[in-house]
Amino acid sequence: MAITLLPLLSAADGHAGNDSTIISGQAGGAVVRRSVLPGGVRVLTESMPGQRSATIGFWVGVGSRDESEGQHGSTHFLEHLLFKGTKRRTALEIASAFDEVGGESNAATAKESTCYYARVLDTDLPMAIDVIADMVTSAVIDPDELEQERDVILEEIAMDGDDPTDVAHEKFVAAVMGEHALGRPIGGTPEAIKAVPRESVWEHYQKHYRPETLVITAAGGLDHDVVCTLVLDALRTAGWSLDEGVVPVPRRASDPASITGTAGLLVVNRQVEQANIILGCPSLRATDPRRFVMSVLNSILGGGMSSRLFQEIREKRGLVYSTYSFASSYADAGYFGMYAGCAPAKVGQVVGLLEAELEKLAEHGVSDEELRKALGQLSGGIVLALEDSGSRMSRLGRAELVTGEYFDIDESLSRVRQVTAAEVQDLARELAAAPRTITVVGPFEENETFGLAL
Repeated sequence: MAITLLPLLSAADGHAGNDSTIISGQAGGAVVRRSVLPGGVRVLTESMPGQRSATIGFWVGVGSRDESEGQHGSTHFLEHLLFKGTKRRTALEIASAFDEVGGESNAATAKESTCYYARVLDTDLPMAIDVIADMVTSAVIDPDELEQERDVILEEIAMDGDDPTDVAHEKFVAAVMGEHALGRPIGGTPEAIKAVPRESVWEHYQKHYRPETLVITAAGGLDHDVVCTLVLDALRTAGWSLDEGVVPVPRRASDPASITGTAGLLVVNRQVEQANIILGCPSLRATDPRRFVMSVLNSILGGGMSSRLFQEIREKRGLVYSTYSFASSYADAGYFGMYAGCAPAKVGQVVGLLEAELEKLAEHGVSDEELRKALGQLSGGIVLALEDSGSRMSRLGRAELVTGEYFDIDESLSRVRQVTAAEVQDLARELAAAPRTITVVGPFEENETFGLAL
């Protein structure tokens, strides 16, 4: 079943307030419900009968792309700082609350959202809601803690900078996205982290962490009405004003962005033993109906050990250990890429093989056997990925924040199985015809061309 989530309308339209809508009933008795609470807070839950655990996530629809000049890195900074203490709890008390019940808590910053989440026993869900609500609403952002965490984040960035695969991906995205805010690194640059003052981080926090921006998703052994009551109590205890009739903020505009990235070859010098290559181009937005086609294309081209890239470049020629294809999509833009890691002397040959496999797919399409295997791989992956409450919690958050549309498992499987060989070939032709960005990280001079015809 495909469900369009309730539009973000006013209370007069009957969609704001402490009402609840069942948006999906699924096999096994799982039920998905959605409420818009006073203050514009959105709550979505998936009850999973028989589960003794639950995962809760507090989402804010703000990511690295939303940072103003002078605030770059603030979103990632806040991810760290919200664990460092509130008006009611110290950092140790926050950590101990989950440790003493065997729970897990963490956070994730992305380009378009930030999520603070925890997985606990179903009986400990009230505690998890209270603690995370306290963090999200009442962080102190102590100046001394901020300075200490500044050093921690710089160490995190340095760690990522020591991984040539991470560097290749980051440089590739920056080149493909160009001046678009999606091209900025999620964690910020060392220069931005060193420069951003507490006042800018605080301003970013006050601007974006509000009731009407908050989405709370939960899955597991739970009751939707109880979760809504716990959320309201926790937010009111924190001092948030939750007025009736407040409308949630609109979802991001999904009009296609103008992407003016850099096609051609970008070489990044790193003294490492292996060259890391990414070749790709701009691609589909998150709401593009062809996203299911892209999933099938990726499965066939570079989604596993039987994929074309793996078979041609590793199994037949022994040129790489790892090779795959990928796609990332956002509200107004996205990108597609193919990765391979190889000996420095083999870069030119491997780049040629990456290009050749994409062009073969565009020119000759896919066989019935390839399509059958890809559909089977994706179908199994969809079901297996949703065996735990954390995955289901995340799926609800993405549906509410990004697409405004929820697919239950059966509908997701149906959409994948409806993809045709002709649709895969058409998308491959579009990707093959797009201007290509090639990023190579390894022990090379920046003017190295690898014998490629550029």
